[in-house]
Amino acid sequence: MPLNLPNLITWLRILMIPLLVSVYYMPHDWIADHNKNLVATSIFTIAAITDWLDGYLARSLNQTSRFGAFLDPVADKLMVATALILLVWLGRVEGFIAAIIIGREIAISALREWMAQIGRSKSVAVSFLGKIKTVSQMVAIILLLYHDRILEQNIHNWYVELNAQVIGNFLIYLAAILTLWSMAYYLKMALPELTRRE
Repeated sequence: MPLNLPNLITWLRILMIPLLVSVYYMPHDWIADHNKNLVATSIFTIAAITDWLDGYLARSLNQTSRFGAFLDPVADKLMVATALILLVWLGRVEGFIAAIIIGREIAISALREWMAQIGRSKSVAVSFLGKIKTVSQMVAIILLLYHDRILEQNIHNWYVELNAQVIGNFLIYLAAILTLWSMAYYLKMALPELTRRE
């Protein structure tokens, strides 16, 4: 197990998972609900940034490794799954939406592993559609953890309000739709190999 800087950052992201959950178990006299949301949002946002950072550092420092390539997506999926389960528990996300997203991640991870074993991993490489899904999903989770108004202002007798929960709900439903769409795309790419090996 190579202990280089990118891998250490990935391990840090994994260690943030219990920290994220523990925020909502803190007593009210320690931290108010609104501040819990702010802290949880900050933790998840930092985790999302480290997701980009460890990959960038691994490439720029020439410290890529097979272990790092394995650990990075595991850390991402653990963080996203934990955040979604937490949001279901808080009543901010429907259970079936979380099940769709988490189920897809498990299914596609298994498919990628199998395709890698038969030397066809490029057939299920990350697509542009998958990247859009990931961005929509990450922004949605950040907004749903924040759960409050982003902007509330009266401009020239027009009342403007942006609610993080409303926008986050829209984006998480969009992410769920893109999740199913991208899963269908990956299965279509892998179908020739699946039928050939029946």
